[in-house]
Amino acid sequence: MPSAVGYQPTLNTEMGSLQERITSTKEGSINSIQAIYVPADVLTDLAPTTTFAHLDATTVLSRGLVAKGIYPVVDPLDSTSTMLQPWIIGEEHYETAQRVKQTLQRYKELQDIIAILGLDELSEEDHLTVARARKIEHFLSQPFFVAEVFTGSPGKYVGFVETIRGFQLILSGELDSLPE
Repeated sequence: MPSAVGYQPTLNTEMGSLQERITSTKEGSINSIQAIYVPADVLTDLAPTTTFAHLDATTVLSRGLVAKGIYPVVDPLDSTSTMLQPWIIGEEHYETAQRVKQTLQRYKELQDIIAILGLDELSEEDHLTVARARKIEHFLSQPFFVAEVFTGSPGKYVGFVETIRGFQLILSGELDSLPE
């Protein structure tokens, strides 16, 4: 059904009906991985917003990370999961994830200041935030085994406990003396 903004007025209802059918029963499960094209990368557009409301998790790929050469290009600020709750993943994991997101969000807010005035105009605290956020971005980019043939870098595996501990070390400043 056509509409003025290009999306049918029944989009929300139709998405709800589709998602209700994806469920687990005693006889088995139906799971779904859906790829959604977001025109012009506008996540606040009606279609993505309506669609995302029905999903348990979203993985948003970032052109900005591609430009930096950081892979995988999963944007940790725009990606979401309903499982990111302290009673599901544990308090330590949850708190660490929240602090990582806060640091990356502050870094994102500082981007305009850095572009206009440069790093020298930042406060000492903001300098630390930028350095730690960059370390976080690189820490999130462990080389994949399947990408070895394309990147020339051997794949690496970092376990769950090591990952949480690594983020905690970055956030606490214990790794401030190390280069990015």
